[in-house]
Amino acid sequence: MLNLIQNEWMKLWSKKGTWIMTILLIAAVFGLMGITKWVNNQNTTQLTDWKSNAQEQINYINEATQLDLPEMERKQNEETIKILEYRLANDIPPLAEDGRESLIINPVGVGSLVVLLTVIAAASIIASEFSQGTIKMLLTRPVSRWKIMASKYVTVLLFGVLLMFIGFAVTIMSAYILFPSGVGQELKWDGNAIVPVSIWGHGLYMLILSFANVIITATFAFMIGSVFRSNSMAIGLSLFIFFTGNTIVLLLSQYEIVKYLVFTHMNLTMYETNSVFVDGITMPFSLVVLAAYLVVFLVISYTVFTKRDITA
Repeated sequence: MLNLIQNEWMKLWSKKGTWIMTILLIAAVFGLMGITKWVNNQNTTQLTDWKSNAQEQINYINEATQLDLPEMERKQNEETIKILEYRLANDIPPLAEDGRESLIINPVGVGSLVVLLTVIAAASIIASEFSQGTIKMLLTRPVSRWKIMASKYVTVLLFGVLLMFIGFAVTIMSAYILFPSGVGQELKWDGNAIVPVSIWGHGLYMLILSFANVIITATFAFMIGSVFRSNSMAIGLSLFIFFTGNTIVLLLSQYEIVKYLVFTHMNLTMYETNSVFVDGITMPFSLVVLAAYLVVFLVISYTVFTKRDITA
């Protein structure tokens, strides 16, 4: 099995497209950080004292709580008020927006870029074998088809992991080059008390949460590529669900079925950024739903790939 994965890994990196995608990721992250720096430099508006901002937020949230809000949103507001009041009571400012720490602690943009590139690899890793006519030679080897499929899938996931860490490393590098060290401390409510948040630990945690989106979208592309043997269809459909998922969730947010759609749970970072829009879902529930979809996608891929007539 390890030999098959190694072989697929070498085949992946023997393609010019793989190197181009990696270079594009590095350039895109540097470019986004550069744009962020330029925007910060252009913003000459006098910043309001953080204590005034915190008090305004508290007042606004207190007014909002008078409305009939969903239970989840009400809970998020209560936690936000606790953190803001703790900051004011202990004179702890938030992280400076133009400081490198605020960019390292929340590298969510890296995940979106990696999704796009990993989908291309997942869509083509099987479909290209059919389009190039190499599938017959591949399947005539004395190796089970499921092992061949598994090696290709593991290779795609390893590629996604590598891109995530490359993107994170470039984010850190550009943050240290372009941005000064800021002041302040990130805080969160752990259910019992207000606790400080580690910059590096939280940054890695957000990266891991972002990878759930990469896994689901890439697995969907892998399935479409296996079933229809078409790179373009796999890439097109995968990017469609990636870009339209949030819109679909908003349109169906009033219906119970939205809790069981894959789009609702693909962005696990929503639990850290207090941007959960569907009432009644939790992190464990999201993980279960994602795992169920993952199994379905893989079963379909396995069934089609192992039963397909290679002469077709």
